[in-house]
Amino acid sequence: MAVLTDEQVDAALPGLDGWERSDGALRRSIEFPAFLDGIDAVRRVGEHAEQEDHHPDIDIRWRTVTFVIVTHSEGGITDKDVAMAGDINRIVG
Repeated sequence: MAVLTDEQVDAALPGLDGWERSDGALRRSIEFPAFLDGIDAVRRVGEHAEQEDHHPDIDIRWRTVTFVIVTHSEGGITDKDVAMAGDINRIVG
């Protein structure tokens, strides 16, 4: 699996609503209406991540959940990360 070029990541970002490139990874923060709504979203994303064997870093701060995706074993953003970002968008709505 190859690390995507900056140009490839830039081309993918318009199709990934809410995501940005930050510190060599894809990042999205979402504010939920209530704390438990964020926890439920994390649970649903976690179940999907287990199925895919590709796990985002997840930070929970009250109602704000931040997802960070990078393929650590490859040292950068790969197609697998872009796909997971799209999956997370579909999961959290």
